[in-house]
Amino acid sequence: MNNFWMILSQSYINKFKTKAFIVTTLLIAVVIIAAANMEQIFSYFDDEEKETKIAVIDKTGTMYEPFKAQLAVIADDLIAVQTDKTENELKDEVEKGTYKGYLLLDRTADELPAATYKAENIANSETTSDIQQALQTLKTMEVAGKFQLTNEQIQMWNAPAAFETVALAKNAKSEEELMQAQALVYILLFFIYMSVIMYANMIASEVAIEKSSRVMEILISSVSPVKQMFAKIIGIGLLGLTQMGIWIAFAYVALSNQSEGSIVSLMGLKSVSASMMVYAVVLFILGYFLYATIAALLGSLVSRLEDVQQMMMPLTFLVMIGFFISMYGLSNPESTFITVTSYIPFFTPMIMFVRIGLLSIPLWEVALGFGILLAAIFVFGVIGARIYKGGVLMYGKSNSLKDMKKALEMSKDN
Repeated sequence: MNNFWMILSQSYINKFKTKAFIVTTLLIAVVIIAAANMEQIFSYFDDEEKETKIAVIDKTGTMYEPFKAQLAVIADDLIAVQTDKTENELKDEVEKGTYKGYLLLDRTADELPAATYKAENIANSETTSDIQQALQTLKTMEVAGKFQLTNEQIQMWNAPAAFETVALAKNAKSEEELMQAQALVYILLFFIYMSVIMYANMIASEVAIEKSSRVMEILISSVSPVKQMFAKIIGIGLLGLTQMGIWIAFAYVALSNQSEGSIVSLMGLKSVSASMMVYAVVLFILGYFLYATIAALLGSLVSRLEDVQQMMMPLTFLVMIGFFISMYGLSNPESTFITVTSYIPFFTPMIMFVRIGLLSIPLWEVALGFGILLAAIFVFGVIGARIYKGGVLMYGKSNSLKDMKKALEMSKDN
């Protein structure tokens, strides 16, 4: 048993000290802090005193002043400047940067406001949206004037229809809770997806490195292959929890400093429930053990590090498929397809988390999903241990899943 703990601690400590682990941990921590403070970061690059000017050619002779007034209400940093210059002259002004673009004000055959905006490029949708909104308001005012509507009548005309959604289920989530859950589920899904791929590849690579350096032959003489496999899985699993714990700590500090009006606060990420975090951690651990067991047996089949990625492709595809199904589930969590796939063990860690986060599903469904996942871990653990036991003794070019049969036969002989 002492050998088991020795391999476990070595798997943990050796990876913990690597530059790749330290750099990755710090890099993601910086990304978390940057994401939480994105508004402040963007504000440093925005010149608040800078005004955007657009030239206006008023072909009607009457629309400029009311349009300018409406534009000032909608966007105080977008200035409309009337000009008598020709379009060719204005093109040169736009190229020089004097104006962002120029606007041609005109009227339709029905005598309603119309406009054409020309600029170097139309990628800045905010500018065109502000111009369009000002023009729409001007049109509404003119039409209202023709019908001799009062200000009160105009307000009633523009007022949105009263609409409310009410969930009939007793424990159904409110609209605000759903928005919070979606944001949290999306973020945690990404972490589960990245972590499972990263740590599973780490296990497979470590086994392949030991085989290629012939260290495995020495280890087998003192520690059984099965103990080696589970020691590596648990050691790197603890490494993953350490890394996740560091990221969560950084996220907590970053979110706790956010103001009430920030995007992070509005999305509800400051008030993450403890139950959601517990579900996220448990599903992460179970998903990790399932994929790590498969990764260990796949890594035992190859003798060269460069073959690991090819052998890991099927596993990577499974994680990717689960992630993309989860993305679909964010917008349609009640789908029968999502319900069914949440009980497929390869997808359960991610898809079941979507259902838990967005729906009020019965406890027995959660327990069933967890039970299926645990059963799959046990089955793959037993099969994986046997394949691992034979696979670590296989050398030469071996990068085919057909070698599993050969590894199983070798495990029976040892």
